[in-house]
Amino acid sequence: MHELKTSPWWRATLALGLGSMLVFLNLYVAQPLLPMLAQDFSLSALGAGWALSAATLGLATGLLFWARIADRIGRKRVMLGTLLVAIVLGLLMAWAPNYASLVALRGLQGFFLAGLPATAVAYMGEEFTPRALVTSIGIYIAANSLGGIGGRVFGGLIAGWSGHWQQAFLVLSAVSLLLWALLPRLLPDSRCFVPAGKGDGSHALLEHVRNPLLWPIYLVGGLNFMVFLNQYTYVAFYLSAPPVSMAPAALGLLFLTYLTGTLASGVSGILISRFGLTNTLLAAIVLMALGSIGLFSARLPVLMATLLIDSFAFFLAHACASSWVGRSVTHNRALASSLYLVFYYAGASLGGLYLYPFWQAGGLPGVAVGMIVVMSITALLTVRLGRVQSCCEA
Repeated sequence: MHELKTSPWWRATLALGLGSMLVFLNLYVAQPLLPMLAQDFSLSALGAGWALSAATLGLATGLLFWARIADRIGRKRVMLGTLLVAIVLGLLMAWAPNYASLVALRGLQGFFLAGLPATAVAYMGEEFTPRALVTSIGIYIAANSLGGIGGRVFGGLIAGWSGHWQQAFLVLSAVSLLLWALLPRLLPDSRCFVPAGKGDGSHALLEHVRNPLLWPIYLVGGLNFMVFLNQYTYVAFYLSAPPVSMAPAALGLLFLTYLTGTLASGVSGILISRFGLTNTLLAAIVLMALGSIGLFSARLPVLMATLLIDSFAFFLAHACASSWVGRSVTHNRALASSLYLVFYYAGASLGGLYLYPFWQAGGLPGVAVGMIVVMSITALLTVRLGRVQSCCEA
C-alpha cells in the first residue's frame, strides 16, 4: 500500500484530484446559467433548475452501476473511460436544439460523470495506508470544491462575456478534454484490487444499507447537500432579479465562496484527528445552521458571509462523512462509498423541489427556515451515530 507523501501516493492523489475537478467543473457549469436559461426558455426557477438537477440525478443513478462495474473489472478503466464520455457529451450541449434536449444530455452526462466518484474513494481505500487515506480524501474533496468553483465561476464569466450560455459548455468541455489527457499516465494501476464475485452485489448492498454505522451517515450526507447546494440556486435567482439585477458573470463569481470549503476539506484531517469524526461532524452541522441565519438579511455583504460560513461548514461535514464510510467497511468499498454518493446526489436533485415552497412563501428567509429544519435532523442523526459507534467499540 502507498504510504503518505511517497511518489506513487502523490501521483495518485494528483490524478484523482484533477479527475475530481473535471467531474465537478462539468457538473456545476450550469448553475450560474440558470437565470439566463430561465429567461431564454421562459421557465420558472424550478423549471430552469432541471438543467442542474438532471445532471445530479443522472449522477446518482449511475453511481451504483459504475461501482459494481469497477468492483469487477478494476478502478482505473472505469474512472478514465466514463469521464471521457461525459466530457464529449458536454461538447454536444453547445448544439442542443431545445431545452428538453439540453436536460436529456445533462442527465446522460451526469450518469457518466458518476464513474469517477463511484470509484475514487474505493481506489484510495485499497491502495493507501489508513494515514494516507485520510489526507488523500481531504485533498480529493478539496479538488471537488475547486472543480465546482471553476465550473460555476468560469461558466458564468464565459456566458456573461459572450452573451450565450452555449459558449460556457463548449469552452469548459474543450479545456476538460485537454486536461483529461494527463490522467492515464499520472494514475498508477491498482495493486491491491481484488475483483468482486458476480453474485454478491445485492447482498453487499443490503448489508451496507442495514449497517447501523453507515445508513445514518448516508442520510446526513444527502440531507446536508440537499439544502447547501440549492441555497445557491435561490440566492442566485434573488440577486439576478431587481433591485439587485446581478449579471451572469457576477453570479458566477458568487461561487468563489466555495473557497472556504476548499480550506475546510484541506484541514479536515487535522480536525478529525484532534476532535474525532463525530464531534467534528456535529460541529460542522451546527455551524452551517448558524450560518444560514444570514439569509434573513437582504444585504449583499451578509449574504456573502452566509455563503462563506456555510461552504466551510458543509465541506467539513462532507469530508467527515466520506472518511466515516471509508473507515467503516472492509469489502465492496466502491459499493459502500457509491451508496453514500447516491444519497448525496439524490439529495442535490430533490433540494430544489424541497426548498421551492419555502422560497415561494418567504423568499430567502423562507429558504433559511427550510435549511434549519434539515440541519436539526442531521444533527440528531449525528448524535445517534456517535452513540452507536460507542456501543460498537465497547
